[in-house]
Amino acid sequence: MSLPTEPIGSIPRPAALLRAHEDHAAGRIGEEELAAATAEAVADTIRRFEETGSPVVTDGEQGKSSFLTYPVAGLADLAPDGVVVPFSDGHTRQLPRLTAGPFRYAAHAADQLRAARSLTSRPVKQPVIAPSALSLLYPADGIDGYPREQFVTDLLDEAEADIRSSLDGGAHVVQLDFTEARLSLKLDPSGGVLDELISVNNAVLDRFTAEERARIGVHTCPGGDWDATHSLDVDYAGLLPKLFALRAGNFYVQLAGEPDPDRVLALIAEHLPADARVFIGVTDPIDPAVETPEQVRDRVLAAARHLPVDRLGTCDDCGFSPFADDTSTSRETAFAKVAARVEGTALAAAQLGV
Repeated sequence: MSLPTEPIGSIPRPAALLRAHEDHAAGRIGEEELAAATAEAVADTIRRFEETGSPVVTDGEQGKSSFLTYPVAGLADLAPDGVVVPFSDGHTRQLPRLTAGPFRYAAHAADQLRAARSLTSRPVKQPVIAPSALSLLYPADGIDGYPREQFVTDLLDEAEADIRSSLDGGAHVVQLDFTEARLSLKLDPSGGVLDELISVNNAVLDRFTAEERARIGVHTCPGGDWDATHSLDVDYAGLLPKLFALRAGNFYVQLAGEPDPDRVLALIAEHLPADARVFIGVTDPIDPAVETPEQVRDRVLAAARHLPVDRLGTCDDCGFSPFADDTSTSRETAFAKVAARVEGTALAAAQLGV
């Protein structure tokens, strides 16, 4: 297939893995048993990705409790009362708050990449959290003896290591999850916070060569958790021109769940950098209905009316379960949507003659 298609990242965890996490938290099983359950879930995830015909796979983030906080899980210098993220159905997620420095990652995504690559011959995509999201862990009133400037320096070093170790580890592409971008415009319509977040991410991206950045992408969406979003009501017109100022080679843009996709496609066409590829979302993870391949095909053909085909790809709008405890979507539904994306993209490619 000459029209590329990629997953975003997370897949709902199987019931056995969710039970293992509960048992581990309750002290009924140890680390070895949890690791065994995780390894089994990863192997099943990759096998099922392959069965869909997906040309690029992920480990489904089975080993992460959260797409956002995996680098800091288990760190001692954290308090639970950080930034609160409200969702459209009224539920919230809360970030931890850093209480002391120096800031260091407790885990890197490349650790999971190695396991995934050992299970498949297909290209493996590695999602990582954008440093901009982790910058929100630093408290507004500061930390005694650890100024924000030093925190940002440490954060950039750790984020670079997370990305570089994945590139060096053979990742097909490394994707920065930048889901707080659209939310920032809800919290600060002036765009000042968004400018700061983009500056943090570009400070990391600038540490890579042009060839390396061609294998780095940025994902944006309005959040997806328990079939709710945190910023779908925020106009893309305020985000996309600034998003495309990020010095990345690929962009993954939520689109299937948008009420006016043609308007968004026009914005993308106007602002997409000349040397970048955009992957448009053609399946909506929070919609329980499984798209047909024909629906996916038509979404791709609509995008091709706005964008050059040689700079176009497809993806899911978002991960299917960015937080491990989100069971609102089944594994069966997630993989059915992946299969529809793969088949529908192939139908579109054939019609476009690519």
